[in-house]
Amino acid sequence: MNEISMLIGGKELPAADGRTFERRNPLSGAIATRAPAASLADADAAVEAAQAAFPAWAALAPTERRKRLLKAADLMDARTGDFIAAGVSETGAMPNWYGFNVMLAANMLREAASMTTQIDGSVIPSDVPGNLAFALRQPCGVVLGIAPWNAPVILGTRALAMPLACGNTVVLKASEQCPAVHAMIGAVLLEAGLGAGVVNVVTNAPEDAAAIVERLIAHRHVRRINFTGSTHVGRIVAQLAAQHLKPVLLELGGKAAVLVLADADLDAAVNAIAFGAFFNQGQICMSTERVIVDRRIADAFVDKLAAKAQSLVAGNPLAATSVLGAMIDAGAVARVAALVADASAKGARLPVGCRYEGAVMQPAIVDGVTPDMRIYREESFGPVVTVQRVDSDEEAVQLANDSEYGLASAVFSRDISRALAVAKQIQSGICHINGPTVHDEAQMPFGGVKNSGYGRFGSKASIAEFTDLRWITIQNEARHYPV
Repeated sequence: MNEISMLIGGKELPAADGRTFERRNPLSGAIATRAPAASLADADAAVEAAQAAFPAWAALAPTERRKRLLKAADLMDARTGDFIAAGVSETGAMPNWYGFNVMLAANMLREAASMTTQIDGSVIPSDVPGNLAFALRQPCGVVLGIAPWNAPVILGTRALAMPLACGNTVVLKASEQCPAVHAMIGAVLLEAGLGAGVVNVVTNAPEDAAAIVERLIAHRHVRRINFTGSTHVGRIVAQLAAQHLKPVLLELGGKAAVLVLADADLDAAVNAIAFGAFFNQGQICMSTERVIVDRRIADAFVDKLAAKAQSLVAGNPLAATSVLGAMIDAGAVARVAALVADASAKGARLPVGCRYEGAVMQPAIVDGVTPDMRIYREESFGPVVTVQRVDSDEEAVQLANDSEYGLASAVFSRDISRALAVAKQIQSGICHINGPTVHDEAQMPFGGVKNSGYGRFGSKASIAEFTDLRWITIQNEARHYPV
């Protein structure tokens, strides 16, 4: 069991009132982590610590910020084993998923480090004689990052890497499902020498989450918010931020579609779709939820995908026979199973059935989905993928866009020009041609459209999210005024 503390002002602290909460292993039910249950006073203290650290961190030379972030990346890599142990225990995910999390998160720190000298501005021609006008970007202050449990090292690190590179200080509100993993991110950054209060980590009991988030957003020193999570909670965060006139970056739910055109390489499509749909038990915002396939190749495609799915065995993540791990809890399994059952009752076929026990769910395929089925529109966030058959590229695009979500998508075709033409018509922030919907790199602009959120994480794209653009002028000559 992990006994952890919050990180506030460079100190490891319990909750002010001594309260704690427990996160239990979804498979064994044993206590995985005992963490402080933050009070509103703790939330205030974290923001105040970040505000106190802001002037010195913002004034730090960009090369010095870069050095400290690079050191943090190396320290994160060195602690891969610790992240894996804590993550597997808290969420039931596979060790290889957490290994990938750490690798990408460390690279996010390295990419952010490379951006410290890229936060530039521009000179703007002025009609006023002798007037030098320019625009420059400056850090905005304290940034609140709210990260989820499903890719916790990646998304916890993403919540703070570019804000730090831009010269801001950060409060990270940890997920209740993985407090130890998120606390470890703060510990790594502190050890790297960023400085007391530059990064603060708050942990809270599930029943206190709404009050803690509201308090953090409302605090007068919080100037930006970024949130990754469900569309339902994202709406609440956006409404709270709007009440206080604070910009917020939202990366929310998804229902990623893969369009398999008639000339696609079926084996390549099957491998990418199986990875995208079932890796981490489908609990990724980019997970492939829908396959839209040309009717002429649909039977052959479904047969191949079914064979692939049946080879992917879910179980205890520490068992040698497991290819996939557990879901976050048994309640999540029950929710996904209800979606599959509803589709089946309304006429869908199950080439690979819905089998589960406790928090472990085997991959499932639902063929012949229609709009009257809940799974047609609802995000499943589990190891299940639906199949819809179409007669043309135009119909495929229409179905792909018939969703409130718009995060990731993909198109498979041997004709790249054809695939690109289709990709341009899909309403999504991200589209991959002949590749999986699950794909992330630190330097890429990451985000969605429609109810998948707005704003962009990732390198240069996020500089605008975490800085203030200021107009400054210098008058070099005597100026004439009308009065």
